[in-house]
Amino acid sequence: MNPARTDSLSSDYDLVVAGGGAAGFFGAITFAEACPGSRVVILEKSSQVLGKVKISGGGRCNVTHACFDPRALTKFYPRGSKQLIGPFHHWSPTDTMEWFEGRGVPLKIEEDGRVFPKSDSSQSIMDCLTGAARAAGVVVRTSTALESAEVGEEGAFDLRLNGGERLHAKRLLLTLGGTRNQFGADLAASFGHRIEEAAPSLFTFKIADARLAGIQGLSVPEATVQVKSVEPKLNLQAVGPVLITHWGLSGPGILKVSAWGARELQKLEYRFDVLVNWCGQLSEPQILQRFDELRIESPRKCITNDPQFGMPSRLWKCLLEFVLGDGYADLSELRWPHLPRDLARRLALEFGACRFRVDGKSMNKDEFVTCGGVHLGDVQFKTMESRLIPGLHFAGEILDIDGVTGGFNFQAAWTTSRLAGEAIAASINSAQK
Repeated sequence: MNPARTDSLSSDYDLVVAGGGAAGFFGAITFAEACPGSRVVILEKSSQVLGKVKISGGGRCNVTHACFDPRALTKFYPRGSKQLIGPFHHWSPTDTMEWFEGRGVPLKIEEDGRVFPKSDSSQSIMDCLTGAARAAGVVVRTSTALESAEVGEEGAFDLRLNGGERLHAKRLLLTLGGTRNQFGADLAASFGHRIEEAAPSLFTFKIADARLAGIQGLSVPEATVQVKSVEPKLNLQAVGPVLITHWGLSGPGILKVSAWGARELQKLEYRFDVLVNWCGQLSEPQILQRFDELRIESPRKCITNDPQFGMPSRLWKCLLEFVLGDGYADLSELRWPHLPRDLARRLALEFGACRFRVDGKSMNKDEFVTCGGVHLGDVQFKTMESRLIPGLHFAGEILDIDGVTGGFNFQAAWTTSRLAGEAIAASINSAQK
């Protein structure tokens, strides 16, 4: 069942949007509201629209991030940061939040800056978008794939759909997702656009290590993650929560590193060493200093029962056993004043620079993000229009833009599609005068 009206009889449109995701809907709505009475259709090859919106944020939809300074906001984008400065001045997280709240979707800002609907349900966002599309007269066609597109007479587009159906469009907006959707990349390339090769951008690290066995599900609120290599030269670092999983390490701290090192880690075939500072940003001397303080503050406390640095007790005990287990048959008897200096240094190294060998990646096949896409030099970022083909626009993940986890990829989708929709509307309105 389509969420907006359908119109299979028409073949001539002012705007055809290829891709029924967040960017596709937002661009279509923006255009239709600025061009009342215009003909606009969204084509979605799957049976449902807004699939990524539905599953994002664990089904809650991380709408955007509460970072309201455009230049600061661009720092969260490994690719596209320079190009997004102007667009974020035009359409920022503030505008996104006002847009949804003004249409009946109350939002909330969580402690880490992520923005969600107060309902904690992505359905609120989906209903808002589909309702706005319906109200603006946008046609939505599911199970309808765009198979080819060519520039026809007077600069319009001749489109061929699955089943052989043909459409004509004055303007074409491509929002076909990341380049893992190879058709989107191929279609852009058919118009002469350069395509940056796809690479997974947000992924978790596969690690088989006895230190992590039996403590899956534990999370450290603040850890520092670091990846270094000589060839290719790498020095990646991120701070954030780290989650221990059945297959290795995940969480925002890991995902940030994977985003910034997407292409380099791919070259390493996802085999490298990662250092985790379980004590946040404390240095080894600071950890040792804390041990010395505990010798005085807690002379009667057993080390195993006195976890420090916000570390979960089970992780604390696992690391203690790894470093001290061979030398101490009964760790429960070891008290702070009796911790030998050499073992204290080994513990500080294990807590502050815990080394793991990564042997592969893992990701949610439905939700993961890729870098790669249409080369940013081929796009005018004031209008999101192709520099090669007048009337062809891009928005969302089809561009070589990607952000770290936390709502940044959705914000890039809202911003680029807003610019595209406004520019297309201005062009159509001007032509009609």
